Amino acid sequence: MPRSLPRLGFSVGDLAGIGPEVIYKTLLDERVLKLCTPVVYGTATALFDEFPVAKDAEPLAFRQLRDAADIAPGRLNAVTCWDEDFHLAPGQPSAATGQAARESLLAASRDLKAGLLDGLVTAPISKDNTQGPDFRYPGHTEFLTAYFGAPESLMLLADDESGLRVATATGHVALRDVPARLTPDLLRTKIKLLLKSLKTDFGIDKPRVAVLGLNPHAGENGLLGGEEMAVVEPVLKQFLHDGHLVFGPYPADGYFGTGQFRQFDATLSLYHDQGLIPFKLLAFERGVNFTAGLPVVRTSPDHGTAYGIAGQYQADASSFRAAVFMAADIWRQRQEAAAPRSAR
Repeated sequence: MPRSLPRLGFSVGDLAGIGPEVIYKTLLDERVLKLCTPVVYGTATALFDEFPVAKDAEPLAFRQLRDAADIAPGRLNAVTCWDEDFHLAPGQPSAATGQAARESLLAASRDLKAGLLDGLVTAPISKDNTQGPDFRYPGHTEFLTAYFGAPESLMLLADDESGLRVATATGHVALRDVPARLTPDLLRTKIKLLLKSLKTDFGIDKPRVAVLGLNPHAGENGLLGGEEMAVVEPVLKQFLHDGHLVFGPYPADGYFGTGQFRQFDATLSLYHDQGLIPFKLLAFERGVNFTAGLPVVRTSPDHGTAYGIAGQYQADASSFRAAVFMAADIWRQRQEAAAPRSAR
C-alpha cells in the first residue's frame, strides 16, 4: 500500500552551526507530523540535549533507532549515525563536526536510495569542513547528483509564498570559469530540467520561463560581450520554435529591479550569484533550495551554517520549515503525476 505521508530524512549539517537549532524549532511545529514522518539522522541526545534553548522550550520525545526499517509513522524518529559522544561547541567547527555532517548525510542518502525514505531535507554544511575521503564535492547538490546517478541536476531556489523561483545554470563554479561552461548543450539541458520540474514537481502545465543574459545589459547586441548572441539566443529561439514559453535573454538588473520576474513561473540565471543575490534579498527567511533533476526529492534551507549566532537560540527556522513543507508537497505532486488517470 502506498504511504499516505512521506518519510523525510533530515541530515543535521555541521553541528557547530545552526542545523540542530532549526531542526529543533521546526519539529516544535505541530503541522510537521500532519504532513510527514520526520527522521533525524543523528543521536537525539547529542543534538538536542546540550545546545542552549529558551527556558520555556518544549522537550522533544524521539524514537531512537539503529535501523530506518523501524521508522514509526506519527512519531519523531532519530537514526543513530555515530556512537561517539559529542560535546557541542556552537560556532566552533572542527574535524569532528565535519565528520558528523558527512556521516549523517551519507546514512540518510543510503536509506533514501534503499527506499526507506521518501525525501531528504539537508541542514547546512560548511563545504570546506565537510570534505573527507568519502566526500569530495563542492556541496550537497553535486554529491547527491553523483550518488543518485543523475546525468545532470539543477539548483532551484523557490519561495511558495511569493511564487518566486530562480534556478542557476552553472551552480557552484568560479566566476572566471562560467563563460567556458556556458555551452549551448549545457543551456539546453538546464532549461529542459527546469521545464520538466515545473510541470512534474510544481504542477504547472505550461510554464513560462525567463533566461537572463550573462553580460551587463545582456551584452548590448554584442558591444558588452558576445555570449548572448552566440549561445543564449539561438537556444531560446529553438525552444520557442518547439512550443515552449522560454524567453530572454534579459538584463539581470532591470529584470529584477522592475519586478519583471513576476511575469514568469521561473527564472534561469546563468551563474550562482546572479540569481541567488536577488532571490535572497526577496525571500531569504522563507526560501528553499530544491535540487531538480534527481530521481528523489531533496530540499534544504537557503542559508548557511551561521556560526556567528549558533548556540544563541536566535536562528530563524522559517527556511528549514519551508524546506520540509516543500519536500512533502513535491513528493505528493510526484505521486499524483505518476498515478494512473483512473486512480486520480
